[in-house]
Amino acid sequence: MNVTFFTSKIPTTGTLFVGIFDKNVLSPSAKEINKKTGGLVEKVLKSSHFSGKKGEMLAIPAPEGLSVHRLVLFGIGKEKEIRESDAMEIGAHMSLEMRKYPEAEMTILLEDLHGEHLKNDRLASVMATGFLLRSYEFQKYKTQLKDKDKFHVKKIIFGVDSPKVAEKIFQEEEALVKAVNFARDIMSEPPNVIHPETLAERLQALSKIGLKVEVLGEKEMKKLGMNALLGVGQGSDKESKLVIMKWNGGDSKEAPLAFVGKGVTFDTGGISIKPSAKMDEMKYDMGGSAAVAGLMYILAARKAKVNAVGVVGLVENMPDGNAQRPGDIVTSMSGQTIEILNTDAEGRLVLADALWYTQDKFKPKLMIDLATLTGAITVSLGSKFAGLFSNDEGLVQKLREAGEESKEQVWQLPLDERYDRNIDSRVADMQNIGAHGAGSITAAQFLQRFVNKVPWAHLDIAGTAWTDESHMFSGKNPTGFGVRLLNTFVRKFYEK
Repeated sequence: MNVTFFTSKIPTTGTLFVGIFDKNVLSPSAKEINKKTGGLVEKVLKSSHFSGKKGEMLAIPAPEGLSVHRLVLFGIGKEKEIRESDAMEIGAHMSLEMRKYPEAEMTILLEDLHGEHLKNDRLASVMATGFLLRSYEFQKYKTQLKDKDKFHVKKIIFGVDSPKVAEKIFQEEEALVKAVNFARDIMSEPPNVIHPETLAERLQALSKIGLKVEVLGEKEMKKLGMNALLGVGQGSDKESKLVIMKWNGGDSKEAPLAFVGKGVTFDTGGISIKPSAKMDEMKYDMGGSAAVAGLMYILAARKAKVNAVGVVGLVENMPDGNAQRPGDIVTSMSGQTIEILNTDAEGRLVLADALWYTQDKFKPKLMIDLATLTGAITVSLGSKFAGLFSNDEGLVQKLREAGEESKEQVWQLPLDERYDRNIDSRVADMQNIGAHGAGSITAAQFLQRFVNKVPWAHLDIAGTAWTDESHMFSGKNPTGFGVRLLNTFVRKFYEK
């Protein structure tokens, strides 16, 4: 999709969007269009329920006085109060509107339209981001698409005061969209296409954009003592992998920021097998690794002035004759032993070794892990917030602020030593499930045993990585949750 910026001009084809403020106050471009159409805009507003609230859309086909195919009035909300997150939402609503039409070109007039701290060049770039994020479709395997089911928009033109400024801002925004969609693509692929070996290959390809990528196989991990991770994948004929992605954009002497992702490419539950209903969705159980890969993508693409490392443990959890059994005891890389009571509590086993490896190898400034870890988090928070657990309140505050800004929000839940009793084992150092509820918390307590004193946060994204609900920026596709959140986190707090 081609996004361009020009000094405002009224188009002669396609669909034209002009903004209306709250209580139907006309924006400068709406006033100009109203004049050219002999008062049509005001007449239509008086005869409709449209009120100019953020995201409202009102289409006028073949408007007299204009040569465009249709005029769409879009609600901006209160004058001067528009924020970046509002602009993104409006862009997403525009994408939904354009799905109704067989239109290849659209123009959005934004001249003299500014928020309190948001000029229209920035506003246009962020609006384009919302549009592109919401326009994502994974149709690689659809061979019988009808024309009415296709998204036709090929060109978006923004009328702004400073096209060159807008274009410069949009370069980074466009790279961010590509990073999110990279994460979405690998989540959307079927499990017969994406498994530990092929996902490792896709991540190795990120070396083309400047990342240093290393892949460890089972032999190397066995030497390191990563038996917790390896135990999860021993029932699959696909070799488990650990992928390390490095970006060195900061001072060479500075410790990196570390991001760790759970990458269970398909989770049957193993011997503790899941019910068949919705098991197909378990191809999304590598959402944490997808988010880490997407983050490393954008850091490299925009040449972020920071050192960062992304580590993802890739396994497939299958129930064959060699699969891990309930009752098995494994020795993790840390030397701590784990009694396996449920083979479907596998993500924490992958992360246990990946976290220990990361802190031991890279001595990071901080560690953040992302994982579709527990169904319990969806009971607590649904699909609106990710669960946040941390041993560092400063890190919590930064992630909250980044979440508010990016609209990928987090909600803190407790870590407390009293929950540790729930994962104490009678025969090993710990067991991999809790005994009495609080499933998300006991999972986080488990992970904390592999962290030591490094500032650390755990994001349980099981409710936000994909959803059956129609998400503002992704519809019912995987969301790529975590890429925008952590990109904002890095840019806002750690780049000089």
